Formats: sequence, C-alpha cells, structure tokens
Amino acid sequence: MSEARRIKIFDTTLRDGEQSPGASMNLAEKVEIAQALVDLQVDILEAGFPIASPGDFEAVREIAGQIRGVTVCGLARCNTADIDRAWEALKCAESPRIHVFLATSAIHREFKLKMTQAEIIERAVAGVRHAVAHCDDVEFSPEDAARTERDFLAQVVEAAIQAGATTINIPDTVGYAVPKQLGETVAFLMNKVPNIDRAALSIHCHNDLGLAVANSLAAVENGARQVECTVNGIGERAGNCSLEELVMALKTRSDYYHADTRVNTRRLVPTSRLVSNITGLQVQRNKAIVGRNAFAHEAGIHQDGLLKERTTYEIMRPEDVGFAKTDLVLGKHSGRAALADRARAMGYRLTGEQLQTVFEQFKLLADKKKEVYDGDIAVLIEQEIRAVPHEEWALVSFHVTSSTASPPRVRLTLARGGQEFVEESSMGDGPIDAAFWATEKITGVKTVCKDFRVRSATIGHDAQGEATLEIEHEGETYRGRGVSTDTVEATIKALLNAINRIVFSKKPRD
Repeated sequence: MSEARRIKIFDTTLRDGEQSPGASMNLAEKVEIAQALVDLQVDILEAGFPIASPGDFEAVREIAGQIRGVTVCGLARCNTADIDRAWEALKCAESPRIHVFLATSAIHREFKLKMTQAEIIERAVAGVRHAVAHCDDVEFSPEDAARTERDFLAQVVEAAIQAGATTINIPDTVGYAVPKQLGETVAFLMNKVPNIDRAALSIHCHNDLGLAVANSLAAVENGARQVECTVNGIGERAGNCSLEELVMALKTRSDYYHADTRVNTRRLVPTSRLVSNITGLQVQRNKAIVGRNAFAHEAGIHQDGLLKERTTYEIMRPEDVGFAKTDLVLGKHSGRAALADRARAMGYRLTGEQLQTVFEQFKLLADKKKEVYDGDIAVLIEQEIRAVPHEEWALVSFHVTSSTASPPRVRLTLARGGQEFVEESSMGDGPIDAAFWATEKITGVKTVCKDFRVRSATIGHDAQGEATLEIEHEGETYRGRGVSTDTVEATIKALLNAINRIVFSKKPRD
C-alpha cells in the first residue's frame, strides 16, 4: 500500500462558519473557539475577514497575538485596502497567512464585477503580489471556481502561482458541483497548470446539495492537499464541508484514500459541543460523528451483534471521536473523585473551584434523577465554564399556578447581589410568558425575545430540559442558557443568564 498523504485541515469556523445567520460570536468566544481548534490540531485557522468590521479586525488581531501552534489566516478581497488591513491584523501571528479571493465565473464576471477575463487575471495577479509583499504564505481563491470555464480557471491559477501564491484554493461557492465533476476539475488543474507543483491545491465546498463532504473527498482523491471546512459544518446557507465528517472519512477509509490528517480526533465531540453552545446552532441527533445518536443502538438485532463483535455495527470506536463507549451512570452516592475522573475522560479541564461548583450542582441533580448520564454531566460543566463573570440576579424560588379556568400566574423570588430579595407575581398567556413578565418587572431590564427554544438535554423521562434564548436590549443581542428538570425553571435561568450578561456588559471595567 502506498504511503498515506498528509491532508492539511483549513478551519474556517470563525470566518465562514460565523456567517451562519444567528451565529455571530463576541471576541472572548472567538478566542475560546480558536484555542479549542489548536487543541484539535487543525493546520490553518481562518480567524476572520479583517476589513469587514472593527469587531472582525480586533478578533483576528487578538487571535494572531495569542494563539500559537497553528497558522492564523485572514481573508481579503483582491484590493490594496483589504490586503493591508488583513496584514495589520495578522502581523503579530507566529505563522500568518493572507487569503485573497476574486470571482472568476462567467456569471460573476458579467453581473457582479463587470470585468473581462483579462481584467480578472490582472486583478488577481496584482492582489497576490501585494499580499506577497507583506507575507510569504499567500492563498488565492478563484471564487465560484466550480462554475468557471476550466481553461480560464487554469489560466488564473497559473498566473496566481507565478505571482507568488503558495496555496490555490478551489471553491464550490454555491454548492453546485457533484463529486465526479469536481474531481475531474481538480485532476484537470493538476495536469494542465504547468507550475502547479509550486503550490498546494486546496478545496472549499458548500453544502447546498448536501454534497460538500463527498465533493471534498473527490478533490482529495484527485490530488488536493488541503481541505477547508468548519466544525459541525456550519456556514453560509446550508453550510460548509463538515470537519468531523471529512476527518473521520479519511481516517476510517484510509485503505481507500491513502490519506490522513494530524487532527486529534478525540477532541471532535468536545469541540463540536463548544461551537454548538457558543453559536446556539444545535447539532441534530443523527448528525454523523458528533450527533447524540451517532453511536447509539436500540434495535435488538444490532445490540445482539454488538455484544458478540463490536465491528458488526460500528465502523468507528466512539472513544476515537470523544464519546464515552457507553453512558456512565452516576448517582447521588458518587463522590467528587468519580465526577472529576469522568470530566477528564470527557475532555474537560476544570479548576478546583469549577469542580466544586459542578459537584454541588451534580448532587442536587442526582437527588432529582435516578440516573445521571454523560450528557447531564456535560450540561453541568458547560453551564459552569460559560457562566457570566458576575451574577447580578439569581433565582431563589418560583411558584406556578395554571389551569383552564384562569390565566397562568408565576410568583417569582429573585436575589440581587446575594442580599436583596424581591418578589413579583405576574400573569401571562402561559407559565413561560408569565415568567418572562415577572422577571422583567423585578430586574427592570426591558427586553424583546427574538428566539426561544427548549429541548431535552439528556435522555429519559426525567431528563434535564435545556432552554436557550436570544433577547434584544437597546439594539444589542444577548444569549442565555438555563438547565433544569423543570422547563419553567430552565427558562427563568436562561433569561436571568442573558440579563446578567446585559448588566455585566454595562459595568465599568479596567
């Protein structure tokens, strides 16, 4: 068997992934995800589009200054202002890369750019040369390459390499390609472009037809040495190539592709959960690799086969992607050491103070539930490590009355600063609505609820309910998250979590 090729993983969760509607992240959240991606051992991290906004610029600059052990990349159009802004953000990076792009397809040339083929090549060459003047590592993307005439695409690629591009990325910008076609395009470029050996060929696929992973694998099969992808496959419209699916496809079917990555696959599930919690974009239960059901077996025939030989119904080991082999059942008699051991096995690094807080919450939960699963533990840990630095308002108690004969009413008691107790009683269209009104009256924080969801965080009839919401206050959006076996309590906690973020954001800080 031929020696396995190393495929570089270019992660664009913080750039293309953030372009998913509703997935915007603040600076601290971006840095947190960037560090998780370093732990995951991706090769290149696209931190953002510096000229897009002051926030994007600051995020790229902060990540470039803090993060080590990975190439940090910034996106720029093929113009001087974009490229200079990108370099200003990237110049402190240990290993910087400027990624320039310019559309090349006929539809973009005619309707968007109003440029001829010759003008496109001239602009591309000028952009790459200007980027190379700042940085040795320059990537060029002919946007909408999958719909670009192959002969012209080859001309643009050759010119960009001649100008100094060290990576050529082929984007299927609108997810239009199919595997055979895209594979043939990559093979065509590998054979047609005379200087292709001077640059690494990359692929960037969108998922509009559900083919992003398949198309990326077809590109690898035909010579691509870098794949651009995102955690959980998030991104514009239907998203991008899913990092976890691409990585595990190469690892599991190395016999076919003869290719692998350096990704630490045991960090796939923890990284997936982190991105999901920060962006608010939940992973579907049956999502490949990281979905809750990815290694769950209910059918009797499957269970019987697994007991006799695991590989009858599992082509991957759950431990290899970050799941426990089976759900660990903990109860109220379990100690702190057992909880700490389970947290470490799940990939969490807790301080002594964090562990103590999680343990106290675990004991309270264990009194309510017969069995505490890994999912329950993950929820408690995530709740702690993503807590608001200062909790202005906290839930003391609530009482709900609801019937068909009278409007639902919530009697709510909150604590402020750990001292002042306030009670309020409110009516609403339902207990959730009443809880919203009561909380708003007590805190005095006026909000508009933009999104509200409740889901089962774990399994069983006594599962924890997880409430997530987005509220708007004075033109800014804040997210909140709360967990409880009672959905009304989870909702109140989520609302208070968001309100505490509002209060904290307005406090003067050094």
